[in-house]
Amino acid sequence: MSSIIEDQTQRIRACTVARSIEDFDLLIEDMEMIFGTEWGNLTFAEALAFLKSPDAKDLDMLAVALDDADEGNLTLIRSVIEAASAKNIRTLLIAEALSPIILHQLLRAGAYDFVPYPLPENALRDAMEKLQKAAQPAVAAAQAKAQTGKHGNIIAVHALAGGAGASTFSTNLAWELAALAEKSKKTVCILDFDFQSGAVATYLDQPRTEKVYELLSQTSTMDQDAFFLALQNAKGKLHVLTAPSDMLPLDLLTPDEIQRVIAMARDQFDFVVIDMPRTVVHWTETVITMADLYFVMLELDLRSAQNTLRMIRAMKADGIAMDKFRFVLNRAPKFTDLAGKSRAKRMAESLGISFALSLPDGGPQIRDANDHGLPLAEFAPKNVFHKELQKFATALFEASEQAGKAAK
Repeated sequence: MSSIIEDQTQRIRACTVARSIEDFDLLIEDMEMIFGTEWGNLTFAEALAFLKSPDAKDLDMLAVALDDADEGNLTLIRSVIEAASAKNIRTLLIAEALSPIILHQLLRAGAYDFVPYPLPENALRDAMEKLQKAAQPAVAAAQAKAQTGKHGNIIAVHALAGGAGASTFSTNLAWELAALAEKSKKTVCILDFDFQSGAVATYLDQPRTEKVYELLSQTSTMDQDAFFLALQNAKGKLHVLTAPSDMLPLDLLTPDEIQRVIAMARDQFDFVVIDMPRTVVHWTETVITMADLYFVMLELDLRSAQNTLRMIRAMKADGIAMDKFRFVLNRAPKFTDLAGKSRAKRMAESLGISFALSLPDGGPQIRDANDHGLPLAEFAPKNVFHKELQKFATALFEASEQAGKAAK
């Protein structure tokens, strides 16, 4: 290691930037292994000054090492990353015990990628190779062409009241579509966009991994390989993008970033089911615009009616067409419950909507299936909720098949 400021007699290809590089001894070892003596170290203040000088043009990359003790110095750190980005110098974050929100802010500032500290074996070398590939125009062009030509159906599910069953509906709908698609060699995935309390991972017994957050933090450089690396495969049938392992703000992603994730999924799968958060956020309109169908879950109670009315008013106020909206009544009255069926009819008429689907109450088996991490098709195939959902999924799949044939 050499000091860039003190020694300009040899070319410095890379530079670490840290409050105290001695706190990152594993990073020092890896930098020496990769760059030999062609790297240097600077403090944050020194790095900002150096990046403003003509000598900075010779740098290939910066490795910014920081931990929770640096959280009070984020303004300076962001300035370093922004200055490097302005000179097309790629920045790699080496982060120890930093919150996902701060990591996301730094990635937004222009950092290209991050590696956790202590460094896993070969993690720094792999990240360096990724940086080099991303800098090559030919590779970038190849990634842009890595499209399948598919234009999958986007189906979003949004609950208008807590416990209305949106996650149960979306998870089991995705599973039923995957079972149908298997016969025709089509593919299905489900995206859990409830970054705070998403339950898809629980309902399908899938682990939540850091790879999901890594993907969401780097959508601008996301390629097909990175996307599939973040997905789980539920029993070889259904691909799953779980919610992140940590509870994150719903406004963590911008509409453009959400658009990139959906566009990637749409290009790789024939059906994409999106489990939405109950809260309407600034990227909800993005999902509505991209969706082919937008299912809204409610129950036969006053809170659902009031929230439906609020949703309709909000959409009209923003000039959003509701032609994609399909209202689903969960825990609908039984066939013999004439009074309940009359209430449901009056509710729909008063709101100016119609129910595209009425799902019966599946009882405790719904809860038990979710707790066991099993779709209803495997846990309770004779459940009345599952039977109705299965019929609906079949009709949805067949309609998509007919539309596809008509388009040819």
